Amino acid sequence: GYSYQPRFWQPVVPAFQKRYELTAGSSILDVGSGKGFMLHDFREKIPGVKVAGIDVSPYAIEHTMEDVKPFVKVANAKALPWPDQSFDLVISINTIHNLALEECKQALREIMRVTRRNAFVTVDAYRTSGEQRRMAMWNLTALTYMSVAAWEALFAEVGYTGDYYWFIP
Repeated sequence: GYSYQPRFWQPVVPAFQKRYELTAGSSILDVGSGKGFMLHDFREKIPGVKVAGIDVSPYAIEHTMEDVKPFVKVANAKALPWPDQSFDLVISINTIHNLALEECKQALREIMRVTRRNAFVTVDAYRTSGEQRRMAMWNLTALTYMSVAAWEALFAEVGYTGDYYWFIP
């Protein structure tokens, strides 16, 4: 499996901290937390931040970094196991597009349900037929990938008002 690389998330965390005004006591949920690398970096870069994570992979949760292991659990993005408005920031990076379309919609609704203020997702998208062909050849796990315009329409349909970013091949 993957191993921790500080150069990967450590440069990104300060940008999240600034954009979403994260401080000690802020709460962050990572939907699709894998082995907890980003959660670890949030805790390291923002002392006192509260983190939580879910992943569908028992292997990932079992092999989560020790300092965040108490804060992660096996769960599915389409039914987040927290009450409404539990987190200041909910992130999901390269995760929800791995769900079938209806489950992806439900996951976005769940992200909006459990956030108090902010959300950020990254999904696979394309703008041209060439990018669509590359995505089809390259992508092994995404069940839902579509054009940028289709994602924007889907976000509006389900009431997702958070920030987003595309991975475009």
